[in-house]
Amino acid sequence: MFKIKIAGINVLVHNKYKFSEYLCRDYLTDESHTDFSVCADEKEILLEIQETNAPINAEYAESVCIHRAIAEHLAEYDAFLLHSAFIECEGVGVAFAAKSGVGKSTHISIWQRVFGDKVRVINGDKPIVRLINGEFYGYGTPWLGKENIGKNGCCKLKALCFLNRGEKNAISTVSAETAAMMLFSQIYLPSIGENAAKTLELVDKFSSSVSFFKLYCNMQDEAAKVSHNAIIKGE
Repeated sequence: MFKIKIAGINVLVHNKYKFSEYLCRDYLTDESHTDFSVCADEKEILLEIQETNAPINAEYAESVCIHRAIAEHLAEYDAFLLHSAFIECEGVGVAFAAKSGVGKSTHISIWQRVFGDKVRVINGDKPIVRLINGEFYGYGTPWLGKENIGKNGCCKLKALCFLNRGEKNAISTVSAETAAMMLFSQIYLPSIGENAAKTLELVDKFSSSVSFFKLYCNMQDEAAKVSHNAIIKGE
């Protein structure tokens, strides 16, 4: 077993395979306090292998199960898992969400190409969003997505941008009501009833606390410039 500190929460992980600890190596902590513990039994691991479209081994399946088990408890700490790519640029935290295959990882790579060291990728696929003292922060996690981009860090989350493919680059604001509906497909909703209800409450607060945008974009450098001007500069 090992302990990680993720989004400021101490989690004791009971693992069967070394891969899970290796995956979480940047989040290991020796703090004595534990907020909750998780594990994945053989039945869960086998089911994950059977239900995953791509072939995976038991070691990887366990890491997925552990990730899901952690997500089940996040609402107890005013947090939830947001399927997105989360970056910090010039001190501003921005999350990019999109349907599978649209290219959120490609979009943040364009930001890196255009703005260089001004951009820090905190998590490329599964950051945690947590409400602290009335403000939402995005946190890195060990689960980085296929591109394996991210680091152990956090930043106040200012905006979430929904990405769509388009021939021309155009960005517009999205109302809190519309954003709340669009968010449901991007969050992890716990199976535990009380935590599911708490997550929905958090999403409601989130949708009224940060700015939301919808970006139609191609894969050119202009796509990053257009979104940067609107989100970071407010133009």
